[in-house]
Amino acid sequence: MTRTPADEQPITPIKSISSLTSMNPEVAPARQVILVNGPARSGKSEWAETLAMQSGLPVLYVATARIDPADLEWQARIEGHRQRRSQNWTTLEVPAELPSAIAAAPMASCLLVDSLGTWVANLLELDSAGWEQTQQQLLASLQGTCASQVIFVGEETGWGVVPAYAAGRLFRDRLGRLVRRLGAIANPVYLVTGGYALNLSALGSPLPPDSTRSPQS
Repeated sequence: MTRTPADEQPITPIKSISSLTSMNPEVAPARQVILVNGPARSGKSEWAETLAMQSGLPVLYVATARIDPADLEWQARIEGHRQRRSQNWTTLEVPAELPSAIAAAPMASCLLVDSLGTWVANLLELDSAGWEQTQQQLLASLQGTCASQVIFVGEETGWGVVPAYAAGRLFRDRLGRLVRRLGAIANPVYLVTGGYALNLSALGSPLPPDSTRSPQS
């Protein structure tokens, strides 16, 4: 996702994950993982973008959405995200290989991953073993990345009715479990709703590790 408004200078994208590797000769743990969660149209992406700008670091925007030329409404949503980005940010389109992108991040950078929901949807065809392995790779990449800050945008999808179809239930459960696992290592964790960003790390108490995962989630 590399287009910009007509009145801005073009963003120079990184075309592939491999091109990041030469920028990352050392390995160091991420200083901070931030999770920004919220329902649709809550402003969660805007809050995550605000945090990225406040970091003072070079920002690598990791876009996980797939482009569907036949879906004009989806394209309009993506374009809205593009137009808000700073012209100084670099964009990397990563529909699937998110762990590799995080692991290869440049030293002392801020990664903004938007979003977990689209990434989960893109990998929904994985069986339970493959999905668990992918989650473990994601968690491991956060230990090895050279980025100083990694910001995840996640969707709250489990507050409504149980989906009537299997794929919808699988998506909801996988995303919910992933958000919980990332929330356990992130600080701060934000919930964006009703026009406010709530710092759950400051307001709440952490849950014990999740030991109730089903075979499919």
